[in-house]
Amino acid sequence: MASAQQQSGGCLCGAVRFTATPADRDVGACHCSMCRRWSAGPFLVRDCGTSLKIEDKASLGVYRSSEWAERGFCKTCGTPLYYRLIDKDLHFVSAEAFDDLKDYAFTSQIFIDEKPAYYDFANKTHNMTGAEVFAQFAPGDSANSE
Repeated sequence: MASAQQQSGGCLCGAVRFTATPADRDVGACHCSMCRRWSAGPFLVRDCGTSLKIEDKASLGVYRSSEWAERGFCKTCGTPLYYRLIDKDLHFVSAEAFDDLKDYAFTSQIFIDEKPAYYDFANKTHNMTGAEVFAQFAPGDSANSE
């Protein structure tokens, strides 16, 4: 496995640009109802930990979607850019927002129990239910909303 490298990316209109160092080339899909409503489908992300740096935050909008998470987006064009676990300052950045899309590996799906029946991915992935995600990532006693 190659060492992690800083990569650049941004929104559709270019008003928000960022750099981040993804942990690897893995891409995960979130099927939770919030991500699907927010991104018009499963939200495909790369784990960037605490490495996300926004170049100019003037066009960045942030929506606090729960007590423990927020979502970043472009206020100009509306592009969903990241999901952040506030307590841990972990960023899961839209896979499609990166400039370099080569060599991705689709490896995981979360909130698989909330995935609607009208679509399926053919890839073999590690799948987690909502309860399993909360058990692994939620701070304290968070057994309800993502």
